[in-house]
Amino acid sequence: MTSQYADILERIASAIEAARAVFARFTPGEIETEYKKGHDPVTEVDRAIDAVMRQNLLREGEGWLSEETTDDVARLDKARVWVVDPLDGTREFVQGIPEFCVSIGFVENGRPVAGGICNPATNETILGAIDCGVTYNGKPAHPSQRANIAGALILASRSEVQRGEWQQFLSSSYNVRPMGSVAYKLGLVAAGKADITFTLTPKNEWDVAAGAALVESAGGYVATLDNAPLRCNQRNPLLSGLLASAPLLKDSLLQLLQPHLEMDGKAR
Repeated sequence: MTSQYADILERIASAIEAARAVFARFTPGEIETEYKKGHDPVTEVDRAIDAVMRQNLLREGEGWLSEETTDDVARLDKARVWVVDPLDGTREFVQGIPEFCVSIGFVENGRPVAGGICNPATNETILGAIDCGVTYNGKPAHPSQRANIAGALILASRSEVQRGEWQQFLSSSYNVRPMGSVAYKLGLVAAGKADITFTLTPKNEWDVAAGAALVESAGGYVATLDNAPLRCNQRNPLLSGLLASAPLLKDSLLQLLQPHLEMDGKAR
């Protein structure tokens, strides 16, 4: 990749390799689990990967926002900030379901401009930056060019489906596949392995920054529920939700979700 973010992409690749080494020490589905406030699981893997990512990624003058690090608001004064989730899809990892990943996003002046995700269980790595496109396992990748939502593959949150939040979307002309890890789902859309993904429930910046950077780097569509560009490194990192699709499916996605987007707008 030729990119002004070449150094950033090299650091992301190095951090991913370091994370792979950590994963190699553990077996998914066979690990002790603790639970944070809100009943979110956390494991030794989450913490170990957070440490190696910080070592490989962070340089002087850059900010840091990670799910597994106490937030330092000094990041708000930084133009360049790492927004990472050491293990997105911890529930799947704990259950031995191969739908989890390392998620590394790089934000410049609030915009996610580079990212990388790696699913070690499926041996998939997706890297990209806004000025050079995306690679899937080292080869150039492109988003789906599907123009009609009929027959499209939409990746849904497994937990949202289990809670019944996708019931209204399950009987239609498109295909809905429940899956863990929002970062992994976004990466698959960026690489053309799926057409659409969205969540109408709140997510944190570290859940989506890397995947959103990848979708945009590939030329796809990403927006918040008010159809605005995603902005990261906010004081409160919680987002209302996120939409992402292949480039030609933007209008179809907005039409599908229009009632929800209007409701969200009124709530604001």
